[in-house]
Amino acid sequence: MTKKILYIDMDGVIVDFESAFPRLDPAVREEYRGNEDKIPGLFALMDPIPGAIEAVTELTGLFDTYVLSTVPWGNTSGASQKIEWIQRHFGHEKGTPLWKRVILSHHKHLNRGDFLVDDRPRNGAAEFPDHNPGGEWIEFGSTRFRDWPTIVDYLKERA
Repeated sequence: MTKKILYIDMDGVIVDFESAFPRLDPAVREEYRGNEDKIPGLFALMDPIPGAIEAVTELTGLFDTYVLSTVPWGNTSGASQKIEWIQRHFGHEKGTPLWKRVILSHHKHLNRGDFLVDDRPRNGAAEFPDHNPGGEWIEFGSTRFRDWPTIVDYLKERA
């Protein structure tokens, strides 16, 4: 039996973007005010969202799962930082949950699949269902899908 395809965003979904800022030098924060996503090395300072590592690991057993994230256009090192973050938290060897399962795109709606877990409608997330008949955008943090336990329960019923 073929597993359904599940895409999961990083920033604000499995990675706590805001967790990096208290670790930054105040001078760096001031220099990049309004352009925080362009701070070199920012991604390495971020923590996982509570429950995300366990939830994603569980879902990789039920779905054909990929990370589908966007890299800020002005921060090209963000691509390598995102992959390094995945390797640090999920492992980097063959057989680990997200081994070679990272897709970076500004056009998430172009990916074919069944589910996209994303916290914002940007970069094609809101259009994902329009381009995938029967596909669903699961808005992480919304009233309906407020946290990882809620999403895991929902998706388990649809695996």
